[in-house]
This record gives sequence, structure tokens and C-alpha cells, in this order.
Amino acid sequence: MPIEEVCDSVSAEDDAKKGPDVPFLLEERVKEKVPWKEVLKKKVGKKCSCSSARVKALVIDSIPIVKWLPRYQFKDWIIGDAMSGLIVGILLVPQSIAYSLLAEQDPIYGLYTSFFASIIYTLLGTSRHISVGMFGVLCLLVGQVVDRELTLAGYPSDTNQTTLGNVDNSTGPICDRSCYAVMVAATLTFTAGVYQVLMGLLQVGFVSVYLSDSLLSGFATGASLTILTSQIKYFLGLHLPRVQGWGSLLKTWISLFKNLGHTNLCDLVTSVICLLVLVPTKELNDRFKAKLKAPIPFELFVVIAATLASHFGQFEETYGSNVAGNIPTGFMPPQLPNWSLIPNIAVDAFSIAIVGFAITVSLSEMFAKKHGYMVDPNQEMYAIGFCNIIPSFFRCFTTSAALTKTLVKESTGCQTQISGLVTALVLLLVLLVIAPAFYSLQKCVLAVIIVVNLRGALRKFGDIPQMWHVNRLDTIIWLITMATSALVNTELGLLVGVLVSAFCVLGRTQSAQVRQLGQAGDRELFEDLASYRGLQSQAGVAVFRYEAPIYYANQALFKKSLYRNVGLDPLKEKARCRKLEKQRNQKQDGEDQKQEMDVSTNVYLLQHNSLHTLVIDCSPVLFLDTAGVNALKEVCKGYKELGVNVLLARCNTSVIDSLQRGGYYDQKKGIKDIQFHTLSDAVSYAQSLKSQNGDCDTVV
Repeated sequence: MPIEEVCDSVSAEDDAKKGPDVPFLLEERVKEKVPWKEVLKKKVGKKCSCSSARVKALVIDSIPIVKWLPRYQFKDWIIGDAMSGLIVGILLVPQSIAYSLLAEQDPIYGLYTSFFASIIYTLLGTSRHISVGMFGVLCLLVGQVVDRELTLAGYPSDTNQTTLGNVDNSTGPICDRSCYAVMVAATLTFTAGVYQVLMGLLQVGFVSVYLSDSLLSGFATGASLTILTSQIKYFLGLHLPRVQGWGSLLKTWISLFKNLGHTNLCDLVTSVICLLVLVPTKELNDRFKAKLKAPIPFELFVVIAATLASHFGQFEETYGSNVAGNIPTGFMPPQLPNWSLIPNIAVDAFSIAIVGFAITVSLSEMFAKKHGYMVDPNQEMYAIGFCNIIPSFFRCFTTSAALTKTLVKESTGCQTQISGLVTALVLLLVLLVIAPAFYSLQKCVLAVIIVVNLRGALRKFGDIPQMWHVNRLDTIIWLITMATSALVNTELGLLVGVLVSAFCVLGRTQSAQVRQLGQAGDRELFEDLASYRGLQSQAGVAVFRYEAPIYYANQALFKKSLYRNVGLDPLKEKARCRKLEKQRNQKQDGEDQKQEMDVSTNVYLLQHNSLHTLVIDCSPVLFLDTAGVNALKEVCKGYKELGVNVLLARCNTSVIDSLQRGGYYDQKKGIKDIQFHTLSDAVSYAQSLKSQNGDCDTVV
């Protein structure tokens, strides 16, 4: 006889011996319990060991360029890196000057920020493609804090001084408005960088997964509306203070309408002309980006043309246009942050740190997935943290990855972060030689550049119907986050978005319902009777599934849904029986009383004489807490008193451990520790139970 037939016959004999009432059992592995002290000792020893190999690994992990630079394929990659670095550098010149306006800083500090960030991320970053520099949302947040601190320090909002003064960190600022604004931004940037490095040390890079795409998109879109509103005054040439506090967007528009009569016609005409040039040309760049080897730097052309027109047309002297002013060359000596400011800006720095890290990690993971390599979120935390800490000593402000420049970088052939060094060289040339040439550049031109670069975020409004069709819950998160960020407060919008997302996840577990299942023929397939046709229910056995974890927040909802689907609430049934007994006790006594009591306690059995076992499919139950275990105890006890057995099937090992530790299995109460790994085994076992009033055997 062939071996296969022998094995089949043996298996058949074994199954015949077991019978339908004996479940198939898996042998559990014995888990070796390691004392927590030994685990801690091993981890500390691994982290704190000192050897040449450990030092080498630490250096390579902390400075990734040491690992990938020796393997750099010069002939294959240098052209793409040089081209992308050059193009991004050219684009960064006008954008750096423009975004410094958004952060309430002089133009030179925007160039400083982009220069230092490009170099530091090249050394410490793990992404090959992202471009780190100024991001509009972060610049807005920095500008709001700077303006608030300037107001608290008593500086008038309409002054525009650029002369640097002296700083005394021990007694407070004794410099002009521009100097104090730089000090606030640098201190804010330093504090945010420290937060990011600390989060890297604590290995909390995983927090980025809690910031969903819909949340970040809604936050960016809401902040973009605030950015757009803040730039309208430059379009019109109005000298208006930045509005602080909640509802700043609406207050700003009210202020703009009140001051329309003071519009500077020269700035307005310049803004309209720049918009008419930049919007179509940017659209052409986007439409033909597949055919163009590199995007055409129309922004730089507009900046050059506008600067020449303003200089030779004497717009500042003749029409009173607001211009960029003197932009010095070279670098200023490093300066320590103002330590006394840290208590004032600590909370703001934390929100900025979270936003900067989330944007950077999201973009780095997106492009890493696209090009097939890995990034380290914790190392990204270090990288972006030091991109803020070190430049803060050179009067820079907060940076993160920027989507627009990253897309340009990728599309122009970038292979590694060597392109970041090329970008830094372009910016260095501007800092050392070209910067003073932008003296006559109108600020309204810079505002147009900022607004034009918001097109991507503002286009999200057109995607709302599609978003609603795909996922309504994500769309609600997007709308709430966007509206809060724009209409109430930018930082509050991020917090509200996180809370709404958390409540949505919690709500999904609380909205889960118990579903009655039916079997598809003789197959091991049980599905919802209300969703599919042709399913068969088992005689005397009802199978239900609860599609959520059972824990303190939803255990009451679980019991309520289960009782409603079964059609019997044990507590209500017992209360009804007690009420009936009381009524009959008042009318009868003696043997008649005893007879009626027996009848009343069997009311359920007379009406539901076919149902004797309830099977609960626990496969979707990821975990149980103490309240969840107690809820299952209550369900089992309640139905047992009514003569209905409760069986738990397809539990995972975590649920089994929770049941065992929670004292769910109690031989004294008739609850046996029997494990069922399939619903068919549970149903077969249930059908073998003859007595409705037998023991409540519970299986997992």
C-alpha cells in the first residue's frame, strides 16, 4: 500500500476516534520567561558597549554620508546630481528671499537658512532625494511667534529697521526691531531643534505614523489660506500690522477691506503683472515637465526683471514702494540664542518641531518607497534637528523638507545628496557676491512668488468630491483640520486634527456591531447573513462575530449589540422572571406557588427551545483588557443561567493569554479551557451538546 494511502487511513482512524465533539488542538510552544532585569541589562550593554567596531558602527549610523560616499558612482551620478543641485539652487534664491518675508526676517537670513540646511542634511540625512530648506507653513509659524514677541517687547509694528544692534542675553534685548526679530527666530529654531534631537534620542520616530495624510494635507491647506491672506497686504502695498490670536484670517481680511483706499498703485500693478506671468508659466512647467530636462526658472527671471524695473524706475523714491533693502554679503559671526526667551516660545517650538519632523519623514519615506530604498525615521529626526540647532547660531530660522523643491530635485536627475552640496555652492555665490543686487526688489514680487507656490495646497479644494467618494471619514478629518488651522489658529489646527483622528479611530471600535454568521455549504467559510445570500445557519447553534477589540470603551456596546442580535438580554430576562414570580407569589401559596415558580424560570426555554449554544467568532478581536474579559465573563454567566452555552472560537494568542490571566476559565464554575481554532470545530462541538442546561463549556 502506498505511503500516502497509509497516512490517509491513519488520519481517518484518528478522526473517527476523536469524534465530532473533540476539537483539533495545537500544541503550544513553551515561552521562556526572561527576567526584566536581564533584558534591561542586555539592552544597556548593547547600547553602552565600547569597542572599535561599536564606535565605527555608531559613526556610520550617526553620519550616513560616511557610509554611502565611498560607494558613490561618480561617472553615472555626478551629472544628475550637479544638474539637480544647480536648478534647485537657482530656484532657492528668489524663494529664500521671499519666505524670509513670511517669517518676519530680513532677506539675507533666508539665504543663510537654505545654505546651512543644504550642507547639514547632506551629512546627516538618510534620504537621497528630499530638499531641505524653508517650508511655507513653518515660516508662517515662525513669523507669528516673532510678531507676537515683538509686540510683547514693545516694538512698534510699523517700523522697518535693518541696522543691527548689540544684544545682552542677561538683561534682555537692547537692539532695534530687526535685531530682536532675528534673535527670537534663532532662539525658536534652536529650541525646536533641541526638541527634535531629544525625540531622536528617545527613539520616538514612530510618532510620524499617527499623523495621517489627510491630517497633514488639511493642516497644510489651512495654513496656506493663512499664508495667502498674510501676503495680500504686500500685493496692495499696505502697511498693516500682522493680526495675532484666534480668528486672525478673518480679522486680517476685515482690516484689508478697511484700508483698500490706501492701496499703492505701483505695487498693485507690479503684483498683477507678476501674477499674469508666473501663473501661466508655472502651469506650462507642470504640463511639460515630462518633456523638459529641467524646469525653466521663471521665478528668477521675474525677480531679475522686477529688480531692474524698480531700480531704473525708482519705484521706492517715486511711488513709495516697499523694497527688500540692503542685503549684506558674507557671513556674520555666530551668536548664542537668548536663553531668557525660551520659556516664552517653548510651546510654540514644540509644535514647530512636530510639524517639521512630520513633513520631513513623510516626504523622505514617500520618495524612498518610490525609488526602492530605506530611510531611518530616528536618524531623520537627528538630521532635521541639527539642521535647526547649528544654523540657529548663524541667525537662521526653522527648516524642513519642502515638497516643491524635492519634486524638482527628483525630476532633474538627482541620485544622492551631493546635489545638496551643489545647491549650497550656488547659494554661497549669491551670499558672497550677488545679494546686494536685490536691493530694489519690491516686496510685492516676493509675495507673488509665495502665493504662486501655494497652488498645490489650494488645489486640494477641487479634490474634495473625490476624497468624499473614496473615504468620508478622512475627508471629515481633512475639513476639520483645514478649517481650524485657517479660521481659528494654525497650531491649534494641528492639535485638533490629531484629536479628531484619534476619536475617529476610537469611534470605529465603538461603532462595530455584532454580526450573525452563516456557513457556505460544507466549506469552512462563515460570513454575515445580512450581507450574503445562500448561507446556512446551524440548528440549535447561533454564530456571531464582533469586529473590534473588546476593551473598557466599548465593552458595554459589545454586550448591548450581542443581546440585541441574539434577541435575549439575560439581565432583562432574569428581571422579568423575578417580577413574574413576585406577582404569582402574591396570588398563590403552597404547592401551587412552587409549580408557578418552575414555570416562570423556564419561560425562555419554552419560547427558544431550539437554541442551546452561542458561538462567538473572536478572530477580529485583536486584544482584551480587564473590562473586556469581565464583559465576556458576564455574557457567559448570564446565558449559562438561561441554559445557553457560550463558546469562544478563533481567538489569537494575545486574547487567550488575557482570558487566562483574567481568570475567565474556572473549572469550579464549569468553564473549561478548551481551544477551538476553526468555527466548524466549534459548531460540531456545540451540536454534540445534548442538554440545554449542561455546563457552559467555553472554547477559544
